[in-house]
Amino acid sequence: MNKVLCGIPDSIKKIIEGKKYSIDDIGMSSSKVIIFDEYVLKIDKYNKNIIETVSVMKWLEGKILVPKVICYEEKNEYCYLLMSRIKGKMSCDEYFLENPNELLKLLTDALKMLWKIDVSTCPRVRDLQTEINEARYRVENNLVDLEDVEPDTFGENGFKNPNELLKWLEENTPEYEPVFSHGDFCLPNILIENNEISGFIDLGDAGIGDKWRDIALCYRSLKHNFDGTYGGKVYPNFDPDLLFTYLEIEPNYKKIKYYLLLDELF
Repeated sequence: MNKVLCGIPDSIKKIIEGKKYSIDDIGMSSSKVIIFDEYVLKIDKYNKNIIETVSVMKWLEGKILVPKVICYEEKNEYCYLLMSRIKGKMSCDEYFLENPNELLKLLTDALKMLWKIDVSTCPRVRDLQTEINEARYRVENNLVDLEDVEPDTFGENGFKNPNELLKWLEENTPEYEPVFSHGDFCLPNILIENNEISGFIDLGDAGIGDKWRDIALCYRSLKHNFDGTYGGKVYPNFDPDLLFTYLEIEPNYKKIKYYLLLDELF
């Protein structure tokens, strides 16, 4: 077995040993993600967020299409989460970017699936105070990656530094509209097969959260996938504001701005 799999707990190794795999390098997470034909293995340094994520994934079974938790183990300060693999194309696939009306309809379906979930027994709350507390921890411990932010967030026309942004976020908290939130509703995390949503992946921040956080991240993901920021290819004449036409809601640009700025600290 390749050295990349060394250290994996025996309970998981028994399931995946001898199976072909590839390493997933899409996305911005620091986790190591190993893709098998039927499984996905996510390896990360231990943190309580992983335990909460596993709890949410188990709770979501039967509610929406998410990976099934096959095995979860902790070993040598690392977490190993083996889950079923959901088949389908990422919604940032070239086909969907070349067919934006089809993409927008499917993303609308995906958001509404989340909003219909009864959150009364949801095991995790990701309300704004929770987000602010985590953002403060990241700022105070110099964990904000200033290389991975929008060009105008900091600097001459933006905030002086993460501390100033955090202060602004604390002083301008918007009205809270709780729903079940994916937490990272970006195009690579929404899978499509046979012209239907086939599943949601990367649920590390999923839980009860503000409706507009997912909308904001979806809006940014659409904008940057079409303008070439992500992927390098420009798909011209696309207006991300069409998302609101499909959702049949009025855009709340103040909340979109707020949640995009909040995300800069993560």
